[in-house]
Amino acid sequence: MKAFEIQEFGIDNLALVERQVPRPGPNQVLVRLAAASLNFRDYLMVNGHYNPKLKRPMVPLSDGSGVVEEVGPDVIRFKKGDRVAGCFFQSWIEGPPAREKAASALAGDIDGVLSEYRIFSEEGLVAIPGHLSFVEAAALPCAAVTAWHALFCHAPITPGDTVLLQGTGGVSIFALQFALVAGLRTIITSSSDEKLARAKALGAHETINYKTTPDWDAAAKKLTGGEGVGKVIEVGGSQTLPLSLRAARPYGSVSVIGVLSGVAPAVAPTALMMNSLQVQGIYVGSRSMFEAMNKAIAFHQIKPVVDKTFAWTEIKEALHCMEGQQHFGKICLSF
Repeated sequence: MKAFEIQEFGIDNLALVERQVPRPGPNQVLVRLAAASLNFRDYLMVNGHYNPKLKRPMVPLSDGSGVVEEVGPDVIRFKKGDRVAGCFFQSWIEGPPAREKAASALAGDIDGVLSEYRIFSEEGLVAIPGHLSFVEAAALPCAAVTAWHALFCHAPITPGDTVLLQGTGGVSIFALQFALVAGLRTIITSSSDEKLARAKALGAHETINYKTTPDWDAAAKKLTGGEGVGKVIEVGGSQTLPLSLRAARPYGSVSVIGVLSGVAPAVAPTALMMNSLQVQGIYVGSRSMFEAMNKAIAFHQIKPVVDKTFAWTEIKEALHCMEGQQHFGKICLSF
């Protein structure tokens, strides 16, 4: 079978190699991959910025979907022909996170999904909602579960409250879709009026161009009558976190997810203390969160927003596309 490996860091150094098709052992499932999707983590990982000590060679990408090709002895959760997606954390089934669960992240400590076949534990897979294509399902494991976790599993907000979403990447667009079906008021930011118009077409209630309105925290508070927002989906990092804290209402929450603008420490504790804010780091989520999310996706017939789809062998072009940060929603790969 064909697979890509990180042997040396750098997008253009990704190596296409031949590997033997593995056979499943007890409680294992062989999946023939049909689609994958990109996250910013993948871009950082390939370039050596996420973990410079990454074990190599490493098969990249955490998010993939496909068909069960063969099951090993004692497998009870799946059968040949089932449509499945891999969980980002292979060992985080439910409950709170733990170090040993985090060590099972695909394309981090263990090989990812950018190969024609992959062995999974049966516990590390979920069934795909029936109305989704493989490409759409491949968009779910990291970005969608992260958005679900941030909105509904930590300091959940009630219908009618306001959530502020940063940018129009995969996590924020999923959060927009989930927030709308949950009855939340949404404010979304972007530096592109074109992307804001697309977000508005998806149902966003309010939009802010942070390039023309750099004090978007004040703009968000104004849109809420001076109160502030109930929750911020914070994907920007060190440059945006101080503004997120100022945009939140008293007893509001900030879900810290991304580091697009860097990781330099730049947060004073004043806003946290004076407004009794809850700040929660979100690192994807568990299989039980994934399964709960899939029920909502199926019930509401939610379709992931896929901006561009490349052939899986065009992974370098896809990563360069992500590097340009011009996409809206997800960038996916088709096998």
